[in-house]
Amino acid sequence: MKTRTIVSRRNALSMATFGILGIPIPLSLSARNLQFRNRIPEQEQDIPRHFPNLDPERVLEVVGKSHFDLESVRKLVEARPELAKSTWEWRFGDFESAIGAASHVGRRDIAQYLMSKGARPTIFTFAMLGAFEVVKAAIDFQPGIQRTTGPHGLSLLSHTFAGERMKDEMTNSEIDNLQRTIEFLEKLGDANGENYIDLGSAEQQKYLGDYRYGPGEKDGFTININMRKLLSLAPLGGFGGALYKTGENRFIYNGAPSVVISFDIQEEVVKSLKITDPDITILAEKVS
Repeated sequence: MKTRTIVSRRNALSMATFGILGIPIPLSLSARNLQFRNRIPEQEQDIPRHFPNLDPERVLEVVGKSHFDLESVRKLVEARPELAKSTWEWRFGDFESAIGAASHVGRRDIAQYLMSKGARPTIFTFAMLGAFEVVKAAIDFQPGIQRTTGPHGLSLLSHTFAGERMKDEMTNSEIDNLQRTIEFLEKLGDANGENYIDLGSAEQQKYLGDYRYGPGEKDGFTININMRKLLSLAPLGGFGGALYKTGENRFIYNGAPSVVISFDIQEEVVKSLKITDPDITILAEKVS
């Protein structure tokens, strides 16, 4: 009895091509291909588009919740411990890790929990926790590192002040070490970030509103005032990062020096804004 080999149209074309090129065709080629295809398991669920990367929305959630919600962070990280190392780029290169979020808002409990699950603390975390010897050793080893800013352009010294947030739950020793860290950084004189131009609340008002650069629903920006009472830039109707004033009607975004936001003002009225970064320049007209 003869054995039949079933050859698909694709395999037939492949074998014809081999023949034209004068390449010997293994007799079992088509059979092996067929067997390989038959070994591929059928999935019982849809494979996410981002797989094998972690779900970006889950990463964003962990970083966001690490600012204020220990129980939610615990629930997410217990299910997937790798999320303790989560890092998110908000916009324009403003990267923030979950532990970085906890650090700049003074949530010792969240930072300590994340470290217990494998998060990578930085000098900003140690400053917030009042780890005086660690912070001092880092600066002694790399003089000038105290001028480096953390997420959202926040200074090293501001992280130590944030550490006072949970003072009522700290031991006397922890409080003393935090105070030593504050005093040490203050004496350095340059651990509080850049000296940007002050912008009064009255001056802020003229920039507020929506700006559009295209007809799409999301083709624009909103200039508002954030929780830190600073001017901020966001997608239309959303929450955004701080704008730091560097010159006449000129700002940088969240401490990112390569991103410049400038405003065109005519007869004391803001007409448009321009965002300039190394890759693109966008002009958006003020519409409200």
